[in-house]
Order: sequence, then C-alpha cells, then structure tokens
Amino acid sequence: MRTSKSYHFNNINSFKVNILAWAQQFDKFVWLDSNDATTSNFDGVLAVDMHSEIQCDYKNSFEKLKEYQQKTTDFIFGYLGYDLKNDVEKLHSKNFDGLHFPDLYFFQPKKIFFISGNTVEVKYLYDYKNELASDLEEIRHYERSEAISLKEKDYRVVPPPNDNNKVKIKLRIHKGEYYSKINKILAHILRGNIYEVSFCQEFFAKNSTIDPLKVYQELNNISSSPFATFLKLDDKFLLSASPERFLKRTGNTIISQPIKGTIKRGKNQSEDKELIALLENDTKERAENIMIVDLVRNDLSKTAIKGSVKVTELCKVYTFKQLHQLISTVVSEVKTETNSVDIIKSLFPMGSMTGAPKIAAMKIIEDLEETKRSLYSGAVGYFSPSGDFDFNVVIRSILYNQSEKYISYSVGGAITAKSIPEKEYEECLLKAKAMREVLLKSN
Repeated sequence: MRTSKSYHFNNINSFKVNILAWAQQFDKFVWLDSNDATTSNFDGVLAVDMHSEIQCDYKNSFEKLKEYQQKTTDFIFGYLGYDLKNDVEKLHSKNFDGLHFPDLYFFQPKKIFFISGNTVEVKYLYDYKNELASDLEEIRHYERSEAISLKEKDYRVVPPPNDNNKVKIKLRIHKGEYYSKINKILAHILRGNIYEVSFCQEFFAKNSTIDPLKVYQELNNISSSPFATFLKLDDKFLLSASPERFLKRTGNTIISQPIKGTIKRGKNQSEDKELIALLENDTKERAENIMIVDLVRNDLSKTAIKGSVKVTELCKVYTFKQLHQLISTVVSEVKTETNSVDIIKSLFPMGSMTGAPKIAAMKIIEDLEETKRSLYSGAVGYFSPSGDFDFNVVIRSILYNQSEKYISYSVGGAITAKSIPEKEYEECLLKAKAMREVLLKSN
C-alpha cells in the first residue's frame, strides 16, 4: 500500500536538478526524464530507496521476473540486459565484458516522485509521513541553494579526475577492421542468410574515473532526449540520452516505436529542411526502417488479438538536438489477461537492435562484434501495479563500472544490401559524438 500526496513547485526545473542530486546518496535508483516530450505519461520520475529487488543472469530470467512482478503487485523499476536473448532463444554470449552488469535487475522502491508540469506526486511505500516531510525539506534546501552551482556542492560520488585517471577513449574495432566486418555482413546478405543486421562497436576507457551526475547532466543538456535515464546500481551506472521507445502497455494497447534511419542536423533552418527531405526520401534508410517494422509487426502478433496489429506512423521524421531520425509506430491490442512480462519476452530483444531474420542476425552479431553488449541495446523502464509498463531502448548511452574504472559506450547502424562501409562508419561517429564530447569534457 502506498501513501500518495501531490505538491506544487514554482520552479520545477530546479526541483528536477535538486532531486537528482539528492538521489545520489542512495545505492540504487532510477531517474527517467522525458525532457518535455508529449509521448510520456510524465515529465520525470525518480524511483529510489530499495524495498525489495531481483537480480539474476539470463537463465530463466523472464519467468523469475514474472514471478517477482506478480508477487509485488506494485511499481517496480529496472532493466533488461541484451543477453536475455539467451533465455528467449538457444543462443550464447562469449565475447569480452568489461562492465559486469547483471543481466536483469528490478527493484521495488520505497519512494517514487512523479513530475508532471509543476506538480510532483509523491508515492511512498506504507505510511512514511514523517520521512516524507524530512525528504521534501532536504530537497527544498537544495532548491533554496540553487545559486550555488552543482560543481561547488559535494554531491559527487567520486573525486574529480586527475592526470592518472583521465578519460582516454579507445576503439574496440579500428576502421579497417570495421570495414572488413561490414563486408562479411554484406556477403551474408548476398547469400540470402539475412536481410539486415544491426552491427555495433564499442568505444571504451580503462582506468578512468568520472562524476556520473555531472556527465549525465552534460549529456542530457546536449541531447534532451525523450527517454533519458540515470540508473545507479551500487557501483554501476547508466547515463542515457535514448531517443527510442522499445515497448509500452496502457491497458490493453501495446505500442512499439522502432528507430531506423539517421541524418545530421543542419547549420540553419533552411539546411535542416533540406536534410529532412533527404532522409524522408532516402530509399536505403526507409528500407532499413520498413524491414524492422515488419519484424515488429510479426513479434507483436504473437500476443495480439487477431487483426489488431497496425502501423499508425511509417518512417516519420523526428528531430532531436543533434540529428534527425526515422521513427515508425506499431500498435496492437491484447487480451486483459495477457501477462505483461510475456508480451515483453515475445519482442525481446527489440528488432531495431538486432535485424531480420532476428535469430540469424543475433548469431552474426555474436560472431562479428568484439564485446558483450551488456545493458546497451537492452531496455530500462518500469511496471505499474496494474501491469502497465514503459521501456526505452538503451542507445546513446554511457555505461560505467566505478569499481573497475571502466567506461563504455557503443554505437551501431543497420547494415543492408545498400550499405557502404565508409558511410556506416561515419554514421557511427555521428551517433557517438555526444558521448565522446561529454566524456572528454569531464577531464
């Protein structure tokens, strides 16, 4: 049972900054920020202070999650790592992992703050009235001190970097090797083994220390994406500027919004319009998107009421701070009794991060990529007490293992028959730009 109460704040942007700084004291929390996108149920939500949790590897993971979700019948927040694919299909992962995140983690928070407009709805587990008053006073204290910059306050989890632990970004796959791997994928396509593969590469830094809060704020300022996330799991952090929704359930309606197709932003409004038109009419980019839409339609049909799967947007251009992207929206209807975890399992991993056919693409990914994806190309989100859910796709994200001083960000693109290795490499660098900028700025 949760105690619920609403509050009004005149300066909600300061409140959002302050509550995220306040959350740093906890070992586990999830912060979701829509950056004022109209596609979300809220502007921001903080889930903090763990009451119960589930953490496991991929083996029987979805059944364990289903049992936990049904047992709690409450809000639970967490993530699904990419290697849960090994639970869905007979696959394996033997590539290098420098991050060591659990494959799956969810927790039932004692405290949840939902932000919509200037209103904050607080939901505390059981009756924590005295604690609620104390917490809000702390957060208000931060708000009253907003003239003091975050840099001057001691909110940081770790000391600032010095010469010994500066971030020095390296490539796991160098340019020539990347071209060679793309050509191997093109050979698979030519032989008819696959139609499309989402091939990714890792950029990493060893023996490096960052301030996660500062880096997340910089990344969010640069990108302002609709599915931004700050996740802390003890010594492991996800700092995400994801623009992509994986899957959402509202009642009996399921929504998936895959992204495929990318072009840079223009220097001015006129150039922007030209680039949008180029993306809209680019046959290669549209083909990438449409292949994944077909895959999503097929996956949704596994749990959908017959005849209910529909494409409501096909290859629509959405504009973000650093690039334009093609997004499609696919919806379906399910029966009320259809289990939410089963719906997610039937679509996991998301087609936009695998390719088509999905199993063949995942085998090629495992063979040609050099590292485990970990939480990258997984999903972060939450379940409500009624079983509704909303999950993003973990892209445009920095993963950080603080204890091992290992930083990672991965980027990729869809490889199809029309792909040119040099252009695919350029697209990777464009997608990696924001993460690279904020990490180098942290030195």
